[in-house]
Amino acid sequence: MPWVILFVAGLLEIVWAGAMKQSDGFSRPMPTAIMLAGMLGSFWLLAVAMRHLPLGTAYMVWTGIGAVGSFILGVMLFGEAVTMARLLAAGLIVAGIVTMKLAS
Repeated sequence: MPWVILFVAGLLEIVWAGAMKQSDGFSRPMPTAIMLAGMLGSFWLLAVAMRHLPLGTAYMVWTGIGAVGSFILGVMLFGEAVTMARLLAAGLIVAGIVTMKLAS
């Protein structure tokens, strides 16, 4: 169950990062509110998962999910570039997440 909680925390990290982009420098109230709620939920779930998972593992997986998810969100919603270097970087992050999970 801690891994499911950690995964949801990572998904919420993607939500708040996307909402931050949409907030236009915190000038738009609704995306700013979504960002704050996503942050609160993400950090809270990360803390809950850390009750049962090692700090380094939990934090690395959480940030990895957020980083790769935000990359995908940027490509899909914001038209960001997809290059071989960016795909390789995302793949290496995923490989690190999988390795960390297997090592735990």
